[in-house]
Amino acid sequence: MFKLPDLPYAYDALEPYIDEATMRVHHLGHHQGYTNKLNAAIEGTCYENKSIDEILKSIHIHQTAIRNNGGGYWNHNLYWRIMKPGGSEPGGKIAAAIRRDFGSFENFRDAFKQAGLSRFGSGWTWLVSEHGKLHICTTPNQDNPLMKFVDCLGKPVLGMDVWEHAYYLKHQNKRGAYIDDFFHVINWDEVNRLYEESLDK
Repeated sequence: MFKLPDLPYAYDALEPYIDEATMRVHHLGHHQGYTNKLNAAIEGTCYENKSIDEILKSIHIHQTAIRNNGGGYWNHNLYWRIMKPGGSEPGGKIAAAIRRDFGSFENFRDAFKQAGLSRFGSGWTWLVSEHGKLHICTTPNQDNPLMKFVDCLGKPVLGMDVWEHAYYLKHQNKRGAYIDDFFHVINWDEVNRLYEESLDK
Protein backbone atom coordinates (compact mmCIF):
# COMPACT_ATOMS: atom_id res chain seq x y z
CA MET A 1 0.00 0.00 0.00
CA PHE A 2 1.33 3.41 -0.95
CA LYS A 3 1.13 6.08 1.74
CA LEU A 4 0.84 9.83 1.56
CA PRO A 5 4.29 11.24 2.39
CA ASP A 6 4.63 13.97 4.97
CA LEU A 7 5.62 17.37 3.67
CA PRO A 8 9.25 18.27 4.46
CA TYR A 9 8.08 21.64 5.83
CA ALA A 10 4.99 23.19 7.44
CA TYR A 11 1.92 24.02 5.35
CA ASP A 12 2.56 27.75 5.73
CA ALA A 13 6.32 27.53 5.12
CA LEU A 14 6.16 28.61 1.47
CA GLU A 15 4.25 31.82 2.22
CA PRO A 16 3.86 34.34 0.70
CA TYR A 17 4.51 32.59 -2.60
CA ILE A 18 2.34 29.51 -2.10
CA ASP A 19 -0.32 29.94 0.53
CA GLU A 20 -1.15 27.64 3.42
CA ALA A 21 -4.73 27.01 2.29
CA THR A 22 -3.55 25.81 -1.13
CA MET A 23 -0.88 23.58 0.40
CA ARG A 24 -3.39 21.94 2.73
CA VAL A 25 -6.00 21.16 0.11
CA HIS A 26 -3.32 20.16 -2.42
CA HIS A 27 -1.58 17.73 -0.07
CA LEU A 28 -4.40 16.44 2.13
CA GLY A 29 -7.07 16.54 -0.57
CA HIS A 30 -5.64 15.98 -4.02
CA HIS A 31 -2.46 14.02 -3.22
CA GLN A 32 -4.28 11.87 -0.65
CA GLY A 33 -6.96 11.19 -3.25
CA TYR A 34 -4.42 10.03 -5.84
CA THR A 35 -2.81 7.81 -3.21
CA ASN A 36 -6.08 6.15 -2.21
CA LYS A 37 -7.21 5.59 -5.80
CA LEU A 38 -3.81 4.21 -6.82
CA ASN A 39 -3.97 1.63 -4.04
CA ALA A 40 -7.47 0.63 -5.14
CA ALA A 41 -6.43 0.40 -8.81
CA ILE A 42 -3.46 -1.93 -8.22
CA GLU A 43 -5.07 -4.16 -5.59
CA GLY A 44 -5.03 -7.77 -6.79
CA THR A 45 -3.00 -6.97 -9.93
CA CYS A 46 0.55 -7.72 -11.00
CA TYR A 47 1.49 -4.19 -9.88
CA GLU A 48 0.56 -4.68 -6.25
CA ASN A 49 4.09 -5.31 -4.99
CA LYS A 50 6.00 -3.08 -7.42
CA SER A 51 7.56 0.31 -6.71
CA ILE A 52 5.83 3.34 -8.14
CA ASP A 53 8.70 3.82 -10.63
CA GLU A 54 8.34 0.22 -11.83
CA ILE A 55 4.61 0.65 -12.22
CA LEU A 56 4.81 3.84 -14.26
CA LYS A 57 7.56 2.51 -16.51
CA SER A 58 5.53 -0.59 -17.42
CA ILE A 59 1.89 0.48 -17.64
CA HIS A 60 -0.03 0.66 -20.90
CA ILE A 61 -1.55 3.91 -22.16
CA HIS A 62 -5.07 2.54 -21.69
CA GLN A 63 -4.62 1.57 -18.02
CA THR A 64 -6.33 4.82 -17.13
CA ALA A 65 -6.86 4.46 -13.38
CA ILE A 66 -3.26 3.43 -12.69
CA ARG A 67 -1.92 5.97 -15.19
CA ASN A 68 -3.81 8.93 -13.72
CA ASN A 69 -3.50 8.10 -10.03
CA GLY A 70 -0.02 6.60 -10.18
CA GLY A 71 1.16 9.68 -12.05
CA GLY A 72 -0.57 11.93 -9.55
CA TYR A 73 1.08 10.10 -6.67
CA TRP A 74 4.60 10.18 -8.18
CA ASN A 75 4.40 13.73 -9.55
CA HIS A 76 3.39 15.24 -6.23
CA ASN A 77 6.06 13.29 -4.34
CA LEU A 78 8.60 15.08 -6.55
CA TYR A 79 6.82 18.44 -6.42
CA TRP A 80 6.98 18.70 -2.61
CA ARG A 81 10.67 17.78 -2.57
CA ILE A 82 11.79 20.31 -5.16
CA MET A 83 10.37 23.19 -3.14
CA LYS A 84 11.56 24.65 0.14
CA PRO A 85 11.09 27.79 2.24
CA GLY A 86 13.18 30.63 0.87
CA GLY A 87 14.18 28.68 -2.20
CA SER A 88 17.79 28.63 -3.31
CA GLU A 89 19.98 29.57 -6.24
CA PRO A 90 21.09 27.03 -8.82
CA GLY A 91 24.57 25.76 -8.11
CA GLY A 92 26.84 22.87 -8.88
CA LYS A 93 26.42 20.79 -12.01
CA ILE A 94 22.82 21.80 -12.65
CA ALA A 95 23.80 25.48 -12.87
CA ALA A 96 26.55 24.69 -15.36
CA ALA A 97 24.20 22.47 -17.40
CA ILE A 98 21.54 25.19 -17.51
CA ARG A 99 24.07 27.71 -18.82
CA ARG A 100 25.33 25.18 -21.36
CA ASP A 101 21.92 24.11 -22.67
CA PHE A 102 19.93 27.37 -22.39
CA GLY A 103 22.62 30.06 -22.56
CA SER A 104 21.75 31.57 -19.19
CA PHE A 105 19.54 31.01 -16.18
CA GLU A 106 17.30 33.86 -17.36
CA ASN A 107 16.79 32.12 -20.72
CA PHE A 108 15.90 28.90 -18.93
CA ARG A 109 13.45 30.65 -16.60
CA ASP A 110 11.72 32.35 -19.53
CA ALA A 111 11.48 29.11 -21.51
CA PHE A 112 10.19 27.16 -18.51
CA LYS A 113 7.55 29.81 -17.82
CA GLN A 114 6.47 29.87 -21.45
CA ALA A 115 6.14 26.08 -21.46
CA GLY A 116 3.98 26.26 -18.35
CA LEU A 117 1.77 28.94 -19.87
CA SER A 118 1.47 27.00 -23.14
CA ARG A 119 0.22 23.76 -21.55
CA PHE A 120 -3.48 23.84 -22.36
CA GLY A 121 -5.69 22.77 -19.49
CA SER A 122 -4.19 20.72 -16.68
CA GLY A 123 -0.73 19.19 -16.65
CA TRP A 124 2.90 19.50 -15.67
CA THR A 125 6.00 21.30 -16.88
CA TRP A 126 9.28 19.40 -16.60
CA LEU A 127 13.00 19.96 -16.74
CA VAL A 128 14.44 16.61 -17.73
CA SER A 129 17.92 15.23 -18.14
CA GLU A 130 18.49 12.95 -21.12
CA HIS A 131 22.03 11.56 -21.01
CA GLY A 132 23.01 14.71 -19.10
CA LYS A 133 21.50 17.16 -21.60
CA LEU A 134 18.66 19.28 -20.25
CA HIS A 135 15.44 20.09 -22.02
CA ILE A 136 11.98 21.35 -21.12
CA CYS A 137 8.75 19.56 -21.93
CA THR A 138 5.17 19.33 -20.71
CA THR A 139 2.69 16.52 -20.18
CA PRO A 140 -1.10 16.55 -19.87
CA ASN A 141 -3.03 15.62 -16.75
CA GLN A 142 -0.85 13.46 -14.45
CA ASP A 143 1.39 11.94 -17.15
CA ASN A 144 5.14 12.13 -16.57
CA PRO A 145 8.41 11.29 -18.35
CA LEU A 146 8.63 7.84 -16.73
CA MET A 147 5.74 6.67 -18.89
CA LYS A 148 6.98 5.11 -22.12
CA PHE A 149 4.13 6.50 -24.22
CA VAL A 150 4.63 10.21 -23.45
CA ASP A 151 6.48 12.60 -25.75
CA CYS A 152 8.81 13.82 -23.00
CA LEU A 153 11.83 11.59 -22.53
CA GLY A 154 14.46 11.74 -19.81
CA LYS A 155 14.79 11.77 -16.04
CA PRO A 156 12.69 14.51 -14.40
CA VAL A 157 14.81 16.78 -12.21
CA LEU A 158 12.23 19.57 -11.79
CA GLY A 159 8.46 19.36 -12.07
CA MET A 160 5.92 22.17 -11.81
CA ASP A 161 2.24 21.44 -11.31
CA VAL A 162 0.10 23.64 -13.57
CA TRP A 163 -3.26 22.20 -12.57
CA GLU A 164 -5.50 24.99 -11.31
CA HIS A 165 -5.67 23.41 -7.86
CA ALA A 166 -1.96 24.26 -7.46
CA TYR A 167 -2.59 28.01 -7.60
CA TYR A 168 -6.23 29.01 -7.93
CA LEU A 169 -6.96 29.92 -4.30
CA LYS A 170 -4.17 32.54 -4.30
CA HIS A 171 -3.53 33.42 -7.92
CA GLN A 172 -7.00 32.73 -9.36
CA ASN A 173 -6.60 32.47 -13.15
CA LYS A 174 -3.14 34.09 -13.24
CA ARG A 175 -0.96 31.09 -14.01
CA GLY A 176 1.97 33.32 -14.94
CA ALA A 177 2.00 34.92 -11.48
CA TYR A 178 2.01 31.46 -9.92
CA ILE A 179 4.98 30.43 -12.07
CA ASP A 180 6.88 33.57 -11.08
CA ASP A 181 6.23 32.79 -7.41
CA PHE A 182 7.18 29.13 -7.89
CA PHE A 183 10.70 30.25 -8.83
CA HIS A 184 11.05 31.80 -5.36
CA VAL A 185 10.62 28.42 -3.64
CA ILE A 186 12.56 26.01 -5.87
CA ASN A 187 14.91 23.79 -3.91
CA TRP A 188 17.85 23.87 -6.32
CA ASP A 189 19.92 21.69 -3.99
CA GLU A 190 17.45 18.85 -4.58
CA VAL A 191 17.25 19.60 -8.30
CA ASN A 192 21.05 19.43 -8.47
CA ARG A 193 21.05 16.13 -6.58
CA LEU A 194 18.55 14.65 -9.01
CA TYR A 195 20.58 15.93 -11.97
CA GLU A 196 23.79 14.42 -10.61
CA GLU A 197 21.92 11.16 -10.06
CA SER A 198 20.85 11.20 -13.72
CA LEU A 199 24.49 11.35 -14.81
CA ASP A 200 25.15 7.99 -13.15
CA LYS A 201 22.49 6.18 -15.19
